[in-house]
Amino acid sequence: MSARSALVTGGSRGIGAEVARRLAEEGYRLTIAARNADSLAETAARLADETGAEVNPVVARMNDLDQVRALVQAHADRFGDLHALVLSAGTGTAGTVADMPEKTYERMLDVNFRGPIALIQAALPLLRKSAEDDPRRGAKIVALASITGVAGEAGLAAYGATKAALISLCEAISLEESAVGVSATAISPGYVDTDMTAWKRDVLDPSAMLTTGDIAEMVLAITRLSRNAVVPNIVISRAGDQLWRA
Repeated sequence: MSARSALVTGGSRGIGAEVARRLAEEGYRLTIAARNADSLAETAARLADETGAEVNPVVARMNDLDQVRALVQAHADRFGDLHALVLSAGTGTAGTVADMPEKTYERMLDVNFRGPIALIQAALPLLRKSAEDDPRRGAKIVALASITGVAGEAGLAAYGATKAALISLCEAISLEESAVGVSATAISPGYVDTDMTAWKRDVLDPSAMLTTGDIAEMVLAITRLSRNAVVPNIVISRAGDQLWRA
């Protein structure tokens, strides 16, 4: 069998870029997607140079469903199979339920839920075929959710709600698809030290946050499991005296 292939959204920086790097080191052929063409091309070139992997950068916005579906087609055209789909793209805005503008929570719904479900729908035929071709490991979907999707947190209600939807979606996909070798896992961490959490650095030092490597390690572990192992959700808390809090 040829080398396995993976598609990683949010792949130009942060968690997505680290996941892509680890998968490339494992020998995966990669499509990485993000909305910024320059940073995406830079990351793709660096990954190819550092790991020797075949990396296919595709610009796609998760809130544009036509671009989401075109992303899957671009991956299919380049590689013809798909063994791991990693949903790392996401957006979040803090704010209370009482005061949050409609456009703010609509954007989170688009990027964090509507885009991922459309992407999964488009990718399922490829994932099923790849699972059939690799009966030992099958094919995996890994979605980056949040601990706020497991335990609600004041000020992050809308964000947490979109991540709770993502966690539920992963469970349903495994119920519907794991018999044919396709399973889905949500990873639900507390704050991870990335650009997305820069707004917290005045009250939470980056040294107290999770690392992108922590998350990538979990993604890699999931891809190595047999098709018989279904992991619905992995919650990763930060060290300290407040488990289940972001």
